[in-house]
Amino acid sequence: MKITERILRSLEKNWQTVALTAVCICLILAMIAAGQAQTVEAFATSDWGLSFGIPNAAPQGNVSAERLKEYDAYYIGDPESKTVYLTFDAGYENGYTPQILDVLKKHQVPAAFFLVKHYLESAPELVKRMAEEGHIVANHTASHPDMSRISSTEALQAELTPVEELYREITGQEMKKIYRPPQGKFSEENLKNAKELGYTTVFWSLAYADWNNKKQPNPQASIQKLNTRIHNGAVILLHSTSATNAEILDTLITDWKAQGYQFGTLDDFVNQ
Repeated sequence: MKITERILRSLEKNWQTVALTAVCICLILAMIAAGQAQTVEAFATSDWGLSFGIPNAAPQGNVSAERLKEYDAYYIGDPESKTVYLTFDAGYENGYTPQILDVLKKHQVPAAFFLVKHYLESAPELVKRMAEEGHIVANHTASHPDMSRISSTEALQAELTPVEELYREITGQEMKKIYRPPQGKFSEENLKNAKELGYTTVFWSLAYADWNNKKQPNPQASIQKLNTRIHNGAVILLHSTSATNAEILDTLITDWKAQGYQFGTLDDFVNQ
Protein backbone atom coordinates (compact mmCIF):
# COMPACT_ATOMS: atom_id res chain seq x y z
CA MET A 1 0.00 0.00 0.00
CA LYS A 2 2.80 2.38 0.91
CA ILE A 3 4.54 1.60 -2.35
CA THR A 4 1.35 2.33 -4.25
CA GLU A 5 0.90 5.68 -2.44
CA ARG A 6 4.50 6.62 -3.22
CA ILE A 7 3.98 5.81 -6.90
CA LEU A 8 0.76 7.84 -7.00
CA ARG A 9 2.39 10.80 -5.25
CA SER A 10 5.32 10.61 -7.62
CA LEU A 11 3.02 10.53 -10.62
CA GLU A 12 1.02 13.44 -9.21
CA LYS A 13 4.19 15.54 -8.82
CA ASN A 14 5.35 14.61 -12.28
CA TRP A 15 2.02 15.59 -13.79
CA GLN A 16 2.12 18.91 -11.93
CA THR A 17 5.60 19.52 -13.34
CA VAL A 18 4.47 18.58 -16.84
CA ALA A 19 1.41 20.81 -16.55
CA LEU A 20 3.46 23.74 -15.28
CA THR A 21 5.98 23.24 -18.05
CA ALA A 22 3.20 23.15 -20.64
CA VAL A 23 1.73 26.38 -19.29
CA CYS A 24 5.15 28.05 -19.44
CA ILE A 25 5.68 26.87 -23.01
CA CYS A 26 2.27 28.20 -24.02
CA LEU A 27 3.03 31.58 -22.46
CA ILE A 28 6.39 31.76 -24.21
CA LEU A 29 4.83 30.84 -27.55
CA ALA A 30 2.11 33.44 -27.03
CA MET A 31 4.71 36.12 -26.30
CA ILE A 32 6.69 35.14 -29.39
CA ALA A 33 3.54 35.21 -31.51
CA ALA A 34 2.61 38.65 -30.16
CA GLY A 35 6.08 39.92 -30.92
CA GLN A 36 5.93 38.50 -34.42
CA ALA A 37 2.50 40.04 -34.98
CA GLN A 38 3.84 43.44 -33.98
CA THR A 39 6.84 42.97 -36.24
CA VAL A 40 4.60 41.97 -39.12
CA GLU A 41 2.57 45.13 -38.67
CA ALA A 42 5.67 47.31 -38.69
CA PHE A 43 7.80 45.51 -41.26
CA ALA A 44 5.67 43.33 -43.55
CA THR A 45 4.98 46.11 -46.02
CA SER A 46 6.79 48.95 -47.72
CA ASP A 47 3.62 50.16 -49.48
CA TRP A 48 0.86 51.99 -47.66
CA GLY A 49 -2.45 50.18 -48.11
CA LEU A 50 -6.07 50.31 -46.98
CA SER A 51 -8.86 47.80 -46.50
CA PHE A 52 -12.42 49.12 -46.86
CA GLY A 53 -15.50 47.57 -45.28
CA ILE A 54 -19.01 48.98 -45.25
CA PRO A 55 -19.77 52.30 -47.00
CA ASN A 56 -18.70 55.47 -45.17
CA ALA A 57 -16.82 53.51 -42.51
CA ALA A 58 -13.17 54.22 -41.78
CA PRO A 59 -10.82 51.77 -43.53
CA GLN A 60 -8.11 49.77 -41.82
CA GLY A 61 -4.54 50.63 -42.69
CA ASN A 62 -1.97 47.88 -43.15
CA VAL A 63 -0.19 49.47 -40.18
CA SER A 64 -2.43 50.54 -37.31
CA ALA A 65 -3.00 54.15 -36.30
CA GLU A 66 -1.57 53.34 -32.86
CA ARG A 67 1.65 51.93 -34.32
CA LEU A 68 2.08 54.86 -36.70
CA LYS A 69 1.57 57.37 -33.91
CA GLU A 70 4.74 56.10 -32.22
CA TYR A 71 6.59 57.80 -35.08
CA ASP A 72 4.39 60.93 -35.31
CA ALA A 73 2.76 59.41 -38.38
CA TYR A 74 -0.96 59.40 -39.20
CA TYR A 75 -3.41 58.28 -41.84
CA ILE A 76 -6.73 59.28 -40.27
CA GLY A 77 -8.11 61.80 -37.83
CA ASP A 78 -10.60 61.37 -34.99
CA PRO A 79 -13.03 58.57 -35.97
CA GLU A 80 -15.67 60.17 -33.76
CA SER A 81 -15.49 63.55 -35.50
CA LYS A 82 -17.03 64.58 -38.82
CA THR A 83 -13.87 66.49 -39.67
CA VAL A 84 -12.07 65.60 -42.88
CA TYR A 85 -8.75 66.75 -44.33
CA LEU A 86 -8.31 67.59 -48.00
CA THR A 87 -4.83 67.03 -49.43
CA PHE A 88 -3.32 67.15 -52.92
CA ASP A 89 -0.11 65.57 -54.23
CA ALA A 90 1.77 67.08 -57.16
CA GLY A 91 5.12 66.56 -58.80
CA TYR A 92 4.39 69.05 -61.57
CA GLU A 93 1.75 71.55 -62.67
CA ASN A 94 -0.73 70.22 -65.23
CA GLY A 95 -2.89 73.32 -65.61
CA TYR A 96 -5.62 72.50 -63.10
CA THR A 97 -4.34 74.00 -59.84
CA PRO A 98 -5.74 77.52 -60.45
CA GLN A 99 -9.23 76.03 -60.86
CA ILE A 100 -8.76 73.89 -57.75
CA LEU A 101 -7.62 76.92 -55.75
CA ASP A 102 -10.63 78.89 -57.02
CA VAL A 103 -13.00 76.18 -55.74
CA LEU A 104 -11.24 76.01 -52.36
CA LYS A 105 -11.48 79.80 -52.06
CA LYS A 106 -15.17 79.75 -53.01
CA HIS A 107 -15.97 77.26 -50.26
CA GLN A 108 -13.39 78.64 -47.79
CA VAL A 109 -11.90 75.17 -47.42
CA PRO A 110 -8.27 74.73 -46.30
CA ALA A 111 -6.11 72.12 -48.03
CA ALA A 112 -2.57 70.79 -47.93
CA PHE A 113 -0.46 70.52 -51.08
CA PHE A 114 2.35 67.97 -50.93
CA LEU A 115 4.83 69.21 -53.52
CA VAL A 116 7.99 67.83 -55.09
CA LYS A 117 10.91 70.21 -55.61
CA HIS A 118 10.27 70.38 -59.36
CA TYR A 119 6.84 71.87 -58.72
CA LEU A 120 8.27 74.70 -56.63
CA GLU A 121 10.92 75.37 -59.28
CA SER A 122 8.46 75.42 -62.18
CA ALA A 123 5.36 77.03 -60.60
CA PRO A 124 6.52 79.43 -57.86
CA GLU A 125 3.57 81.80 -58.38
CA LEU A 126 1.10 79.03 -57.62
CA VAL A 127 3.11 78.08 -54.54
CA LYS A 128 2.87 81.71 -53.41
CA ARG A 129 -0.87 81.67 -54.01
CA MET A 130 -1.28 78.49 -51.95
CA ALA A 131 0.52 80.10 -49.04
CA GLU A 132 -1.24 83.44 -49.36
CA GLU A 133 -4.67 81.79 -49.39
CA GLY A 134 -3.97 79.90 -46.18
CA HIS A 135 -3.17 76.43 -47.47
CA ILE A 136 -0.37 74.25 -46.14
CA VAL A 137 2.47 73.56 -48.55
CA ALA A 138 4.02 70.32 -47.35
CA ASN A 139 7.05 68.26 -48.28
CA HIS A 140 6.82 65.51 -50.90
CA THR A 141 10.64 65.22 -51.25
CA ALA A 142 13.09 66.66 -53.76
CA SER A 143 13.27 63.77 -56.25
CA HIS A 144 10.20 61.58 -55.51
CA PRO A 145 12.22 58.44 -54.64
CA ASP A 146 11.20 55.10 -53.12
CA MET A 147 11.52 56.08 -49.46
CA SER A 148 11.56 52.47 -48.28
CA ARG A 149 15.10 52.32 -49.69
CA ILE A 150 16.26 55.39 -47.76
CA SER A 151 17.35 54.23 -44.34
CA SER A 152 19.46 57.02 -42.84
CA THR A 153 18.55 60.36 -41.35
CA GLU A 154 21.15 62.03 -43.58
CA ALA A 155 19.66 60.57 -46.77
CA LEU A 156 16.16 61.61 -45.74
CA GLN A 157 17.34 65.10 -44.86
CA ALA A 158 18.92 65.38 -48.31
CA GLU A 159 15.45 64.82 -49.80
CA LEU A 160 13.58 67.19 -47.48
CA THR A 161 15.91 70.14 -46.96
CA PRO A 162 16.07 71.34 -50.61
CA VAL A 163 12.27 71.61 -50.66
CA GLU A 164 12.28 73.55 -47.38
CA GLU A 165 14.92 75.95 -48.70
CA LEU A 166 13.15 76.60 -51.98
CA TYR A 167 9.82 77.23 -50.23
CA ARG A 168 11.55 79.74 -47.94
CA GLU A 169 13.08 81.44 -50.97
CA ILE A 170 9.71 81.67 -52.77
CA THR A 171 7.46 82.71 -49.88
CA GLY A 172 9.73 84.11 -47.19
CA GLN A 173 8.11 81.62 -44.80
CA GLU A 174 9.27 78.45 -43.12
CA MET A 175 7.77 75.27 -44.53
CA LYS A 176 5.77 73.31 -41.99
CA LYS A 177 7.42 70.03 -41.14
CA ILE A 178 4.75 67.80 -42.63
CA TYR A 179 5.82 65.09 -45.04
CA ARG A 180 4.24 62.42 -47.24
CA PRO A 181 6.31 59.57 -48.70
CA PRO A 182 5.94 59.45 -52.49
CA GLN A 183 3.60 56.64 -53.62
CA GLY A 184 3.16 55.74 -49.96
CA LYS A 185 6.41 53.76 -49.95
CA PHE A 186 7.99 53.71 -46.51
CA SER A 187 9.78 51.73 -43.84
CA GLU A 188 9.85 51.81 -40.07
CA GLU A 189 13.35 53.30 -40.24
CA ASN A 190 12.08 56.00 -42.60
CA LEU A 191 9.31 56.93 -40.17
CA LYS A 192 11.80 56.98 -37.31
CA ASN A 193 14.18 59.23 -39.24
CA ALA A 194 11.39 61.63 -40.16
CA LYS A 195 10.43 61.93 -36.50
CA GLU A 196 14.06 62.60 -35.57
CA LEU A 197 14.05 65.47 -38.08
CA GLY A 198 10.93 66.90 -36.45
CA TYR A 199 8.57 65.85 -39.24
CA THR A 200 5.01 64.58 -38.99
CA THR A 201 4.35 61.92 -41.63
CA VAL A 202 0.86 61.93 -43.15
CA PHE A 203 -0.50 59.08 -45.28
CA TRP A 204 -4.21 58.95 -46.26
CA SER A 205 -7.44 57.07 -45.61
CA LEU A 206 -9.22 57.90 -48.86
CA ALA A 207 -7.86 57.98 -52.41
CA TYR A 208 -8.73 56.64 -55.84
CA ALA A 209 -7.11 56.05 -59.24
CA ASP A 210 -6.88 59.66 -60.40
CA TRP A 211 -3.18 59.94 -61.32
CA ASN A 212 -3.10 58.57 -64.87
CA ASN A 213 -3.54 61.60 -67.14
CA LYS A 214 -4.10 59.36 -70.17
CA LYS A 215 -6.88 57.44 -68.46
CA GLN A 216 -8.84 59.84 -66.30
CA PRO A 217 -11.76 58.35 -64.34
CA ASN A 218 -15.35 59.15 -65.22
CA PRO A 219 -16.48 62.23 -63.23
CA GLN A 220 -19.89 60.89 -62.13
CA ALA A 221 -18.47 57.49 -61.19
CA SER A 222 -15.71 59.24 -59.22
CA ILE A 223 -18.20 61.37 -57.28
CA GLN A 224 -20.21 58.27 -56.40
CA LYS A 225 -17.13 56.32 -55.32
CA LEU A 226 -15.75 59.11 -53.16
CA ASN A 227 -19.15 59.84 -51.60
CA THR A 228 -19.58 56.22 -50.53
CA ARG A 229 -16.09 56.15 -49.01
CA ILE A 230 -15.96 59.49 -47.19
CA HIS A 231 -15.80 58.89 -43.43
CA ASN A 232 -15.11 60.55 -40.11
CA GLY A 233 -11.54 61.76 -39.82
CA ALA A 234 -10.80 61.07 -43.50
CA VAL A 235 -7.47 62.23 -44.86
CA ILE A 236 -8.33 62.59 -48.54
CA LEU A 237 -5.61 62.27 -51.17
CA LEU A 238 -6.31 63.74 -54.59
CA HIS A 239 -3.83 64.60 -57.34
CA SER A 240 -3.99 68.19 -58.54
CA THR A 241 -2.78 66.99 -61.95
CA SER A 242 -6.16 65.31 -62.52
CA ALA A 243 -8.68 66.86 -64.92
CA THR A 244 -11.42 64.85 -63.25
CA ASN A 245 -10.58 66.22 -59.81
CA ALA A 246 -10.67 69.79 -61.09
CA GLU A 247 -14.09 69.10 -62.61
CA ILE A 248 -15.69 67.39 -59.60
CA LEU A 249 -14.12 69.21 -56.64
CA ASP A 250 -16.90 71.80 -56.33
CA THR A 251 -19.53 69.03 -56.25
CA LEU A 252 -17.55 66.93 -53.79
CA ILE A 253 -17.11 69.75 -51.31
CA THR A 254 -20.79 70.70 -51.65
CA ASP A 255 -21.87 67.07 -51.09
CA TRP A 256 -19.58 66.55 -48.10
CA LYS A 257 -20.72 69.73 -46.42
CA ALA A 258 -24.33 68.66 -46.99
CA GLN A 259 -23.52 65.37 -45.25
CA GLY A 260 -22.33 67.33 -42.21
CA TYR A 261 -18.58 67.16 -42.72
CA GLN A 262 -16.32 70.07 -41.93
CA PHE A 263 -12.80 70.59 -43.23
CA GLY A 264 -9.83 70.62 -40.89
CA THR A 265 -6.16 71.41 -41.36
CA LEU A 266 -3.19 69.05 -41.05
CA ASP A 267 -1.98 71.30 -38.24
CA ASP A 268 -4.34 69.15 -36.17
CA PHE A 269 -1.87 66.24 -36.49
CA VAL A 270 1.29 68.14 -35.56
CA ASN A 271 2.59 67.74 -32.00
CA GLN A 272 -0.26 65.47 -30.90
